[in-house]
Amino acid sequence: MHRAFGLGVKFSRPALLGSAIAGALLLAGCSEDGRLPSNSRHYVALSPQMEATMSEKGMNARSPILFRAYKKESELEVWKQTSTGEYALLKTFPMCRWSGQLGPKKTEGDRQVPEGFYAITPQQLNPNSQFYLSFNVGYPNTFDRQLGRTGSAIMVHGACSSRGCFSMTDEQIADIYALSREAFGGGQKAIHFQSLPFRMTAQNLAKYRADENMPFWKNLKEGSDHFEVTKREPQVAVCNARYSFGVSSCTPGAEGRDASVAAAVAEKNRQDEQQVASLVHSGVKPVKRVYQDGDQHPAFKHTIYSAVPNSDSVRQASAVPQGTSKVAAVSQPDALDHGAVEVPHEQAKGLSRQALLAKASQVKLQESGAVAVAATPVAPPKTTPGPSPASAPKMTGSIPAKAVAAVPGTPTPSATALLATETQKKEEPAFYRRWIGSLGSLTANSSEATEVQPQAVQAPLPPKAPRR
Repeated sequence: MHRAFGLGVKFSRPALLGSAIAGALLLAGCSEDGRLPSNSRHYVALSPQMEATMSEKGMNARSPILFRAYKKESELEVWKQTSTGEYALLKTFPMCRWSGQLGPKKTEGDRQVPEGFYAITPQQLNPNSQFYLSFNVGYPNTFDRQLGRTGSAIMVHGACSSRGCFSMTDEQIADIYALSREAFGGGQKAIHFQSLPFRMTAQNLAKYRADENMPFWKNLKEGSDHFEVTKREPQVAVCNARYSFGVSSCTPGAEGRDASVAAAVAEKNRQDEQQVASLVHSGVKPVKRVYQDGDQHPAFKHTIYSAVPNSDSVRQASAVPQGTSKVAAVSQPDALDHGAVEVPHEQAKGLSRQALLAKASQVKLQESGAVAVAATPVAPPKTTPGPSPASAPKMTGSIPAKAVAAVPGTPTPSATALLATETQKKEEPAFYRRWIGSLGSLTANSSEATEVQPQAVQAPLPPKAPRR
């Protein structure tokens, strides 16, 4: 029991907390857009859909949670601890936006989403975020600092706009934030966060085996395997600029590894390596995956979340909320037009970022059919009067991409350069195609939307300023 206000009146802790929350909500009311204002966002309720999902799976809202993020697949998983102490998957959220390339974050301003193992504490929750709601993932951690990596304020937040963060929609982050708050309220001290470049499948490991980040990714896979084998939060230590799992620290005499778990993890890794070797033997070539600036889950393609126009007139005509374009500019939405390109490793090796983007552009043009034409003489059609073949002008070398469409039988290139170039003018603005389709119920199992007639879409209001 606790005394309040020095008046000798006694209140129980639950009563005090309930009164504080109720008072805050009554005083705050709702913001103009129908959402809770910043001074009461911390108490955002779980959606009915999330409540129903937990009920179906027999999960308690206040039990511990764990996050796993995959950049290539653009997915964020939320796991919940069951009565057995193991974690079970609660929900997979399609990620609305992330920026940069596969690989770790190294320096401030590199737009990279970090990769590694992080811890989220209650103090890292930020209900006053300009991106509606957010929490700091804890970058840089001990591992990052040992390698001299810089950067700060790496968040999971709303608004679907990223400059080095994991960005969700506002509805998604409301549920994710509320799940975190409830878990902390249930006694969880820190939420384990795994940020991985991709799902650690044999197919991914085979395709990206020659990437310069592979030694680091294999270290991350050790931690991922620990979780896969045990379905329990792995102990994580950093020893000599390397993650170590299953031990509490690197000091002599620290709690040692469970021998049975270590054996199971080693066996899983052995089987995975055999699958990788089999794929390599079957002809899977090493590639470098290249983005202009990150990606988003296919569920968001052809929706208002794929890009936002900057024109005020277009925004008004399309019923886009004020302030949206400012947020979208953070994410460089035009980067999504190009998609990921996988460049053969032998062509990507040793290239700078700019040169790699240029090479990726070339590869995409080749894949679309805009390939170089053989250096052979070209004569006028026989039915057309004119100079003889001997006097006809000869065309040698490759035909420029813009001219390919004029050659009979040659496919029109559908790709544009990954480098920043002048946008090709079309009869129909590109963003209209992106806005076609229904958002529906966005889940990680959603397939890419097909183009249908434009529909009215209820979307969350993004923040008014791109400040975390």
